[in-house]
Amino acid sequence: MRALLAVALLTAACGSDSKREATAVAPAQVVESFEARAQRLARETIIVDGHVDLPYRLHHLAEEGKPMPDLSVYGEEGDFDAEKAKEGGLDAPFMSIYIPARYQKEGGAKALADTLIDSVEEIIKKWPEDFAKAHTPAELQENFEAGRISLLMGIENGAAIEDDLANLKHFFDRGVRYITLTHAKDNLICDSSYDDANTWGGMSPFGRTVVAEMNRLGILVDISHVDDETFYEVMKISTKPVIASHSSMRHFTPGFERNMNDDMVRALGANGGVVMINFGSTFISQEAIEWRGRLKAEEHRFAAANKDAKDAAKEAHSKAWVEQHPLPYATAEDVANHIDHVVQLVGVDHVGFGSDFDGVGDSLPVGLKDASGYPRLIQILLERGYTDEDIVKISSGNLLRVWLAQNNSR
Repeated sequence: MRALLAVALLTAACGSDSKREATAVAPAQVVESFEARAQRLARETIIVDGHVDLPYRLHHLAEEGKPMPDLSVYGEEGDFDAEKAKEGGLDAPFMSIYIPARYQKEGGAKALADTLIDSVEEIIKKWPEDFAKAHTPAELQENFEAGRISLLMGIENGAAIEDDLANLKHFFDRGVRYITLTHAKDNLICDSSYDDANTWGGMSPFGRTVVAEMNRLGILVDISHVDDETFYEVMKISTKPVIASHSSMRHFTPGFERNMNDDMVRALGANGGVVMINFGSTFISQEAIEWRGRLKAEEHRFAAANKDAKDAAKEAHSKAWVEQHPLPYATAEDVANHIDHVVQLVGVDHVGFGSDFDGVGDSLPVGLKDASGYPRLIQILLERGYTDEDIVKISSGNLLRVWLAQNNSR
């Protein structure tokens, strides 16, 4: 396991040479600053991120007739590319295979998922010196040692399997290693935290078979986006530890069901799972959530008062309102508060990073604006008393432990 985590903690001080030198007069000890320590840990430790929305961003560009940008160099647009990731020490982002809820009614969810998976494979083919596939923790470790970024994959919205359990094996074979059971609307599997319809009162009968088959295949069950009833039902029926790939703490955002409350975190900890903290300001800060509510209210007011307004006019009005009422951004310190809260509830073995880069628009917090920002967050945690071993667990160890607990993933 230590090899899989790529732990390189203090090895220079532990070898036989240091013992021989102990009889000599020791030089003055150099105290490593928190900043330098964070940078070192970001380099030496595998960092996994549970959720990066690059594939759908590329899909949107393709729909506009724009080519895939060069992801091997620093890009002015987007939160993730090879240069940003290497600067931040990000080694293994889960590429989100995001299926908007409308595909549940329109059809084509599986086809879209395959298209997005194709785009991940195209990235690897175009820039093989920077990116590589990793369908197992061992492959991830090999890529880390070779200096390549592993592009893991998770499907966001189980609607992609449509109504056919055989599609789970199809996606597993293509490299998908987690599935978020739903997204913004109730689907064939379960109810969504964003939907008031309460279609199933939790999970559907089909959804229970989906979880069982995911457990059998070794696909991680992701409970981000599900409603509370679904969450507790998953806790009862899953035989494997589960994850929340990009969720934060409801303790700081009362009433925001998309985040997890304290009892849910305790249940996830008892299950052996991991909650990977979402960085978006509107997941982290109550002030940002209230700002978003005011923006939505203004959009509704404008639409009601201007019934014939075109979409472009509505967008222009929203943009002008935001310029006059800027988003109160959360900070990297606020993100660390969410990590602290999980640790206080269930310990350091059940938390990780789930940024939602390229998925939360212009709402990323001060100090974590793109994939280069992980060392800043690690530094804050070190300043709060976290050990190097704690940082390894948060950065990747916890997620890798859960991944290794799945079938067919060794």
